[in-house]
Amino acid sequence: MAREVVWSHRALEDRKRILRYWVSRNKSNTYSRKLNRLIKAAIKLIAERPHIGRPTDLPNVRVKIVRDYLIIYEVMESKLHIHSIWEGRQDPKKIGLPR
Repeated sequence: MAREVVWSHRALEDRKRILRYWVSRNKSNTYSRKLNRLIKAAIKLIAERPHIGRPTDLPNVRVKIVRDYLIIYEVMESKLHIHSIWEGRQDPKKIGLPR
């Protein structure tokens, strides 16, 4: 059974910023739409199979890679909390995972 997906404010802002960046860079929304579909599909998959992502050092926190982006999420009893969407080439010390 799929878990309920709960987006943090930060994760929503991350996604918005990433998609806007690609619209601005490419002068088209084609890639942004494709990337958004890939992110949504990955989140649907992890809601159904939450342990598919790579475990982190933090309990119940996992990472799912989509293209160059890391979806950082926490598996809870009946929910899946999306904490952040992080561009994989950035400094990992700045991710700010939940403690």
